[in-house]
Amino acid sequence: MFSKFTSILQHAVEALAPSLPLQEDFVYHWKAITHYYIETSDDKAPVTDTNIPSHLEQMLDILTQEEGERESGETGPCMEYLLHHKILETLYTLGKADCPPGMKQQVLTFYTKLLGRIRQPLLPHINVHRPVQKLIRLCGEVLAAPTENEEIQFLCIVCSKLKQDPYLVNFFLENKVKRPEAKSPGRAEGMKENLSAPDTGQPQAEEQADPPEEPQAAAAGASAGPTSSNNNGSNYNLVTSLLNLTKSPDGRIVVKACEGLMLLVSLPEPAAAKCLTENTELCELLTDRLVAFYKALPQSMDPLDIETVESVNWGLDVYNLKEDAAVFTGKRALISFLSWLDYCDQLIKEAQKSAAAVMAKAVRERFFVSIMEPQLMQTSEVGILTSTALLNRIIRQVTSEALLQEMVYFLLGEEKEPETLATIAQTPLRHRLIEHCDHLSDEISIMTLRLFEQLIQKPNQHILHSLVLRSLEERNYLENKPQEEREPLENGQPHDAVDLEEDPLFADDLSPDRRLSGSDWLSSSPQQSPDHSKSDGKTEVHKIVNSFLCLVPDEAKSSYHVEGTGYDTYLRDAHRQFRDYCGVCQCWDWRGNPKPFEKCNLDLPFFEGHFLKVLFDRMGRILDQPYDVNLQVTSVLSKLSLLPHPHMHEYLLDPYINLAPGCRSLFSVIVRVVGDLMLRIQRIPDFTPKLLLVRKRLLGLEPEGINIDHMTLLEGVIVLEEFCKELAAIAFVKFHATASSSP
Repeated sequence: MFSKFTSILQHAVEALAPSLPLQEDFVYHWKAITHYYIETSDDKAPVTDTNIPSHLEQMLDILTQEEGERESGETGPCMEYLLHHKILETLYTLGKADCPPGMKQQVLTFYTKLLGRIRQPLLPHINVHRPVQKLIRLCGEVLAAPTENEEIQFLCIVCSKLKQDPYLVNFFLENKVKRPEAKSPGRAEGMKENLSAPDTGQPQAEEQADPPEEPQAAAAGASAGPTSSNNNGSNYNLVTSLLNLTKSPDGRIVVKACEGLMLLVSLPEPAAAKCLTENTELCELLTDRLVAFYKALPQSMDPLDIETVESVNWGLDVYNLKEDAAVFTGKRALISFLSWLDYCDQLIKEAQKSAAAVMAKAVRERFFVSIMEPQLMQTSEVGILTSTALLNRIIRQVTSEALLQEMVYFLLGEEKEPETLATIAQTPLRHRLIEHCDHLSDEISIMTLRLFEQLIQKPNQHILHSLVLRSLEERNYLENKPQEEREPLENGQPHDAVDLEEDPLFADDLSPDRRLSGSDWLSSSPQQSPDHSKSDGKTEVHKIVNSFLCLVPDEAKSSYHVEGTGYDTYLRDAHRQFRDYCGVCQCWDWRGNPKPFEKCNLDLPFFEGHFLKVLFDRMGRILDQPYDVNLQVTSVLSKLSLLPHPHMHEYLLDPYINLAPGCRSLFSVIVRVVGDLMLRIQRIPDFTPKLLLVRKRLLGLEPEGINIDHMTLLEGVIVLEEFCKELAAIAFVKFHATASSSP
């Protein structure tokens, strides 16, 4: 009580007294603090019962006022006094001793406000960055300490200053030297000895008990420049303290610590990036926490819950345990996992390039390979479904280039050579995932197909090269015999061309005016060369569009009976999606025209690749598969068809290419399906009315009623018709986009 009265009296006297010059005022407040330690006999009273907080605040106000009255960059006498008399060193010593109790909190606040309020660069001064380094070491030492809030504020202001001037980070890479432990005297007695010594600002006890570590950046004067040097065996205490504070039970402290780390990883200094990944536990923190959150997830989760849970941004998830549990079991654990994944992804995205690569590799090795791979390779259908759904969500969420690259290598391997039947199992996980696209469980098939659909839309060239393009690189799906060595043409076509009119699978009773015959469209493209009739290697687009639109016979069409289901409805979507793909692929070396025929190695045996093989096999069974499976298979194939690569376009969208013996293309697969359909239509009474009824039910235009025979077949026919219209729209959009961009 008496001390509070004294403080009030002192303020009153100061208010009435004539104002002193700033330097005298500044020295007065500093002397008042030092005299407290010399004169006081009670070191148990909390600092808030003394005048120390008031004097420190006055000193800050004076320094701020002094800077405001001077030209930018000019150091005033008060700041000179603070630097010359090593006031920050002394305050560090008082804060470390926490004498009187609560002093550490006051010192942290003083440092934070000083660095935050003063505009001129202070950290280059040895008498600033050295005590700042030492104070950093005191932060995060004790979990849930009463000074945690002040510690994180202080660390974050240091991080923001380094972000403004990244080269200063070299001051904070300290060589590892063993600091001798010295017995320090009792707190009050030690302070008295120090502060009654000559006013050098460098307390003797500080020199004995805590000799300064040699910083990574040696400074030779009061304001020295940092020097980058080999940082082998360096401490990065700023990172270490932030890592400690990420373990705080206070969520707000954790978020601030994560923000500080985000600032530090983005610094462009190579020495700091190397020290960050080699001499701190940052990689361990990222991966260990990711693993812990993943392991906390339930063994079985509904894939729909995983797919539809709200998007998560790290640090912003507000939750209610009761509400989350009511929605679905494991929601809180899932959000925690996705939130930390988002943080890892953003951290790697912001990080200096070499640091990003190291962190991404750590996530691959310690999380994907160690934890996720066994989950994906298991035989339990429930486990496969849950882990595949989680992987799909992870793929959707990852945006950083380095993490995406490592994830792709984990999933698909790093091989670049064309696939052969003998090498498809070279990367076991890749092989297993592709096989899951044709799993006995429709749920697993659909989820894995969704995973690949998500994957092929990511901005990573290796995905498409690994799955498709390496098999099409040499164009050896084409007939490689010279024109004169080929079999004689029959009706203007090669003998092995796909001819619907001659194919015994096609019915003869289709009226010519209701379809475009095979000879009409196939012979309309003269067989002058394997690169088609036009010099640019592209078949006229109207022929391709008609080929796909006329592929399904009229008896098997139902869309023209329902409004708004015409071919044109696909054009807008195809245009938008193709434009998006072009934006993703524009930086890749994809030529506008196919690789010149003479430069292709056509003698290599053609293998379409494991991925296309499974997709084509499933496409071939479209009339016998569930509706949802068919939707997903055709969705993946349409995404591949949209890709602006000339070989992909040729192989998937050109019906007129001369396929090498034994090869199949998307068009030839569909032709065989249509042939099978024509035989089966004849055996189903009232086929067309039933087909129309099923379409209306799928569109919600008719209520569910009695079961219809051959439902799977009828739904498959509807998907087939829509898919052919979609391919026609894609071919049209791609042709016109190419034509408009050609000179």
